[in-house]
Amino acid sequence: MSNKEDFNWDNFETKGFGEGYSKEQKAQMEAMYAGTLNEITEKEVIKGVVVGVNDKDVIINIGFKSDGLVPLSEFRDLDGIKPGDEVEVFIEEQENALGQLILSRKKAKIVRAWQDIEDALEHDNVIEGLVKRRTKGGLIVDIYGVEAFLPGSQIDVKPIRDFDIYVGKKMEVKVVKINHANDNVVVSHKVLIEKDLEKQKAEILNNLEKGQVLEGVIKNMTNFGVFIDLGGVDGLLHITDISWGRINHPEEVLQLDQKVQIVVLDFDDDKKRISLGMKQLTAHPWDSLASNLEVGSKVRGKIVNVADYGAFLELAPGVEGLIHVSEMSWSQHLRNPADFVKVGDEIDAVVLTLDKDERKMSLGIKQLTEDPWTKNDMGTKYAVGTKHTGVVRNLTNFGLFLEMEEGIDGLVHVSDLSWTKKIKHPSEFVKVGDELEVAVLELDVDNRRLALGHKQLEENPWDTFENVFPVGSVHKCTVVSKNDKGAVLELPYGLEGFATIKNLEKADGSSVEAGDSEDFKVTEFSKDDKRIVLSHTATFKEEAKPAKKEAKKKSETSSSSSSSSAPAEKSTLGDLDALTQLKEQMEGGKK
Repeated sequence: MSNKEDFNWDNFETKGFGEGYSKEQKAQMEAMYAGTLNEITEKEVIKGVVVGVNDKDVIINIGFKSDGLVPLSEFRDLDGIKPGDEVEVFIEEQENALGQLILSRKKAKIVRAWQDIEDALEHDNVIEGLVKRRTKGGLIVDIYGVEAFLPGSQIDVKPIRDFDIYVGKKMEVKVVKINHANDNVVVSHKVLIEKDLEKQKAEILNNLEKGQVLEGVIKNMTNFGVFIDLGGVDGLLHITDISWGRINHPEEVLQLDQKVQIVVLDFDDDKKRISLGMKQLTAHPWDSLASNLEVGSKVRGKIVNVADYGAFLELAPGVEGLIHVSEMSWSQHLRNPADFVKVGDEIDAVVLTLDKDERKMSLGIKQLTEDPWTKNDMGTKYAVGTKHTGVVRNLTNFGLFLEMEEGIDGLVHVSDLSWTKKIKHPSEFVKVGDELEVAVLELDVDNRRLALGHKQLEENPWDTFENVFPVGSVHKCTVVSKNDKGAVLELPYGLEGFATIKNLEKADGSSVEAGDSEDFKVTEFSKDDKRIVLSHTATFKEEAKPAKKEAKKKSETSSSSSSSSAPAEKSTLGDLDALTQLKEQMEGGKK
């Protein structure tokens, strides 16, 4: 028997497979069989057909020399996987330790997803994703099984305040960025809206015209107005065009995301600035005013604004009248309108002027009370000589205004404040807000003039001074001040006198200086001008003469009537009964 190495297999004939085939024929058949099998590469995605399903695996034929296995758990998302179904799988290994082909559907889905995502970015495709959850700064969207980030700024063209309303909903997006290093995908929904808005915006701008009524959505609110989205085009609704009535902030009547009807008021040449109005869609409230409203009508409203010059009373939204401060009180001295009314007050008023064409109205509230100057008892109450107490309301260079009662003011001239003091400005005597007793000097009801005096409450002390300071009488005086013309002297009872420079000479040839107290002789006395002129020199020089001839005559007359031969004597004022009484009166007046 020969060795098996010597056995000629090619010449061996047997009944069965391959019997009768030549070497060439068998090579041809092997090539045909190999052509029915796929040449596969690991780590790629390929389509296969399910040929069997058991408790653990799904058997898939991919045209390879052996079938592959995929865990059944990877088909949970499919209901009832069955033989004949076509699926995509990922080739993990051509042959493992057991000689099996290992496939993965899960990895196939991931690879395919990234391919589709890259293709969507390259070709600008629209993808439908599912919003899974909210994250910091935006949303997480599932696209092809990959979690993509949708920034909050890319959700919509308008600001989004509540991201949660999108969770669990489907949303169309576009891929805008892929970061392979971090497997990060960024998508946008806003770009889809913007594309649609561009067409809508162009259509709106082409058809835009004044008076056109549009619908828009409030996208932003400020203290000066509201920005409204007209569909890709923004317009400004100014606060003054929201309502015919007065509002302080748009949020009082409008809110964000609210749909509103507005009318186009104006726009610039390139239509980038569009002015909108809302109140113009309703009739002006002035057109709805009662026909019987006229001058003299009594109205009621609410104070909506208080200014320095007056207050505005709202009779109805959009209908306001001005109450000037001068129409708030019968007093002639204007005060701050805030002293009478404040915002929110509901008050009555009287229509003073009305112009429906200009939509203007002036009102008054003092007219609701009687004018105090027209009262029947005015002439009796403020008759000349009557005494009253008033409040100082205003000071001027020439006097002060005294309020006797609401609406009744009188003038006290600066010269009527004191008999003895030389007052240059009323502020030296009183201040605003002080109470002052006065007597009525003059009343003119027709011209609403009331002249008052304070010094008239006492008798004119100059009637007495005429007897106390006759020409030739000598008095102890103190020099208050001195200049190149003369000196001002302080006399008893607060009076002032004057001495010229030449009449300040002393017996020793020196001169009386400021602060010195010396005897002075009266050389001139004028009750009408309230002036007393004196001389120290005349007390020791007989030839010293009065400053004026008239004063000299008066002095001679006074001297001859008293005594033709007796020299002038010093007067001791405190010893005179009349002056003692006068002193008490003056001190009482000061108090």
